[in-house]
Amino acid sequence: MRYWWVNQNQTYRAEVRGNFMWSPKTNANGARNQFYDNMREVAPGDIVFSFCDTRIKSTGIVTGTAQTAPKPDFGNAGLNWSEEGWFVPVYYCALEAPIRPKDHIAVLRHFLPSRYSPLQASGDGLQSVYLAEVPQAMADALIGLIGQPFYDAIAVLTAFPSGPDVDDVGEPDVESDVGPTFREQLVKARRGQGVFRSSVLLTETECRVTRVSDAKHLRASHIKPWRDATNAERLNGANGLLLSPHIDHLFDQGYISFSNSEELLVVPEVRANLLDKWGIDAGTRVGEFNREQQSFLDYHRTVVFKGSGTR
Repeated sequence: MRYWWVNQNQTYRAEVRGNFMWSPKTNANGARNQFYDNMREVAPGDIVFSFCDTRIKSTGIVTGTAQTAPKPDFGNAGLNWSEEGWFVPVYYCALEAPIRPKDHIAVLRHFLPSRYSPLQASGDGLQSVYLAEVPQAMADALIGLIGQPFYDAIAVLTAFPSGPDVDDVGEPDVESDVGPTFREQLVKARRGQGVFRSSVLLTETECRVTRVSDAKHLRASHIKPWRDATNAERLNGANGLLLSPHIDHLFDQGYISFSNSEELLVVPEVRANLLDKWGIDAGTRVGEFNREQQSFLDYHRTVVFKGSGTR
């Protein structure tokens, strides 16, 4: 097993949400690039540290070898990259407590490789780096700095090696054969905490209804209820939304839901008695949902929502 550092400042959301790494095969001028060549060196089971916005935010396990693939839709990122490159599947898990390597450079500096380092000696990142190998000693140091959140993430990743399938606080009804670290993450997920909340934050940035964006005032709410979900679905960030507490209550109890066409669905009882008092605009557009979220919302509308499609 080898360790790798991937710089994803421009592509973090797309690659982590999509569970992959992608790079051009060469520089724009056709010259060889070691950080792109490294894509062909990774192997299933290798560990990846995902670096974005000066922090290691996620970790991942490589699940396949590099294959030639067209450039994904990165929006405005990578406009000068070639249209064909290397694609490597990686199953990621967000870290509950990201770390900023520069804050620990006094420790890490001793372990930086002499060539093709992912960091400068100052602790700043290197824009020219995409995928760099991490020496064992440096990997050990990073794992030590990340601490328990690293082991929590790895427990989730290894529990479902092929990737995840697409409430009230209490002891969850988890299977007895899961390990203690994974079980702890399931307990946290039921409370909307742990790696589940971190994974929801990869996709959701605000409450869909109130537009509150300060995460400390929002709950990570399961779309498909905990009681009906598999363990994989309970930890899947796509099965979650960030909601203001009163919106979370209405959603959890089935008084509101969301359509795949960005509409807020409301039962008549709530429409008549609560919308105006709580300042909820029934006509608000709640934004687009990705395909996996839509699948979970289909379940919520069919099984949980009390309004049978009432808008």
